[in-house]
Amino acid sequence: MSRLKLFLPLVIFVVLALLFWRGLYLNPQEMPSALLNKPVPEFSLQKVADNSQIVEKKDLPNGPHLMNVWATWCVACRVEHPYLNTLAEQGVPIVGVNLKDEDQAAIKWLEKFHNPYLYSLADRDGRLALDLGVFGAPETFLVDSEGTIRCKHVGVVDNKVWQTKLQPLYEKLKNQRWDDIVGELSDSLISRCQ
Repeated sequence: MSRLKLFLPLVIFVVLALLFWRGLYLNPQEMPSALLNKPVPEFSLQKVADNSQIVEKKDLPNGPHLMNVWATWCVACRVEHPYLNTLAEQGVPIVGVNLKDEDQAAIKWLEKFHNPYLYSLADRDGRLALDLGVFGAPETFLVDSEGTIRCKHVGVVDNKVWQTKLQPLYEKLKNQRWDDIVGELSDSLISRCQ
């Protein structure tokens, strides 16, 4: 028994080394979403810009839209923000989910860098983000007109991500229901949205 105890640290080291080695080959952009093709979770949150206004799931836009999880403390969100402004100028509806931030900091951020959001939800304790399965900010969800999450992107949304991943699906969802287009979608587009 004492000899087995001598080899225990070696066994633990080997197991951990194998796990870390495997982790080197995983792509953090390809994190499957447990909520893909499921409804946006129920929520009731105040707006960042107006604490007197409460928004619930039923108040989300009727058509396809993006839900963007962001924060003032998030460096990548600062990188992403100008492109979100561009999308908003093109008429893409975006709902912000301000993650674990102070309202005044978020308001100043939006004043300084412009506001691409229809409104931003004050997710002060991170409950909605947790329910969405968010790992960090930024993360963006494409939600269809029925309130179902159809695509998730972890990381910065830029022109390449928009044109190759989100826009093709967004454009189809503007004119058709999911059930009508699912057969038309390529396997590569569907796999990119997971």
